[in-house]
Amino acid sequence: MLELENLIGGELRASESKAWLDNVEPATGKPFARIPRSNAADVAAAVAAARSAFPGWSVTPFEQRAECLRKWGALIAQHSEALILAESQDNGKPVSLARAVDIPRAQKNLEFFAGAIEHFASDAHIPAGATHIHYTHRKPIGIVGCISPWNLPLYLFTWKIAPALAAGNCVIAKPSEVTPVTAWMLSKWAEEAGFPPGVFNVLHGLGHEAGQALVEHPEVKAISFTGGTQTGAHIARTTAGMFKKLSLELGGKNPAVIFADCDFEKAVATTIRSSFANQGQICLCSSRILIEDSIYDDFRDALVAKARRIVPGDPADQATKMGALVSAPHRDKVLGFIREAQELGATVLCGGEAALAPNERCETGYFVQPTVLEGLGPKCSINQQEIFGPVITLQRFHSEAEAVELANDSTYGLAATIWTQDAQKAHRVASNIESGIAWINCWLVRDLRTPFGGVKSSGVGREGGFEALRFFTEPQSVCIPTA
Repeated sequence: MLELENLIGGELRASESKAWLDNVEPATGKPFARIPRSNAADVAAAVAAARSAFPGWSVTPFEQRAECLRKWGALIAQHSEALILAESQDNGKPVSLARAVDIPRAQKNLEFFAGAIEHFASDAHIPAGATHIHYTHRKPIGIVGCISPWNLPLYLFTWKIAPALAAGNCVIAKPSEVTPVTAWMLSKWAEEAGFPPGVFNVLHGLGHEAGQALVEHPEVKAISFTGGTQTGAHIARTTAGMFKKLSLELGGKNPAVIFADCDFEKAVATTIRSSFANQGQICLCSSRILIEDSIYDDFRDALVAKARRIVPGDPADQATKMGALVSAPHRDKVLGFIREAQELGATVLCGGEAALAPNERCETGYFVQPTVLEGLGPKCSINQQEIFGPVITLQRFHSEAEAVELANDSTYGLAATIWTQDAQKAHRVASNIESGIAWINCWLVRDLRTPFGGVKSSGVGREGGFEALRFFTEPQSVCIPTA
């Protein structure tokens, strides 16, 4: 059985607790690795290592920090096939998705922020005839905590640690205990990439133990967290009197708004992808499909026909398009939402149950059929709570105003997709929908320079580009006489 270790002060080691947690393969339901059950003592050791490393790393020239990130990215490329297989086994996602998206994006994250720090400059203000120069010095915060989720393990892990390290901080990172393997693999190459001991530390373990200790530690000056809204709220409460910087990228209940003048075939094909990619386990997935009344029946039928053709399969099979859900508790939660919707009167147009095992290897895996529901109003639980699985609901609208009203009828506000060939309408609707991201006639097209995040219960702050580098630095205004 694979045995993972923490990285503290450049040393790979077990937890001070001497306790371990099983790591289960979602496709089989069987443990294939174990991870340290880290605790407050491990957090204290990581903080001590980071404290020692920070004075040197914080003044390391940005070119050298960038080079470390680029070497790390090259190591991801070198070991890409091993990472792809590990990500699929650990998460349950199809190996084809890990190959096309997760591992290439992890490499790109490191390379992007290596370049970004080389172009991240301070502002200076020198009016004509000035007797003084005012400039802004952006300094690294110090020790920062990066807590990443299980749905895109290495993709989002690198998305957090890269800007933090590029800006000159020392990092204590906690990957999800559900999907820790690729973060552990990356940690083994930190020294080879050139990071001094203590600059980058990784702790494995449970959120309410290792994660809580990391959030609570007074020397950890900032927390970047991606995960559930309830956990984000708990972090905010915990740190309220500690004045830490927080970046919280939380849940979503994202609408796809389908107008009658859409490109019908493209809208159907993309909505299938935006609904069921990664088994619906992406915070940006569409889960509420809002369809203009005049095309409702045709669009519904086309969508359901495509959804019925999606058959969950063994994630290790290159032909598989939908894999397993990440864990047994998560599978049970998703199925519970479907049962609740049926009790409230929803019509199940397809799916609605656990999927049959695709082969003997996966006979105890966590598979759920792609599910399409209709017949429930916007206020019901299925249209208000984040399910985070392969489940979508359909609702009709009769006007642009009603479409916007339905789209905004949620405590969440992360992303929206809008399908229309009327550019002015697209702009109006995007402007009126409460979301951090709006895609018009497309989905999941990302430019890493743009701000990423949500409004309302979908989070606080923005990641991406210079927004991330600003978060991981503190501005100091400096004034100096010109003579």
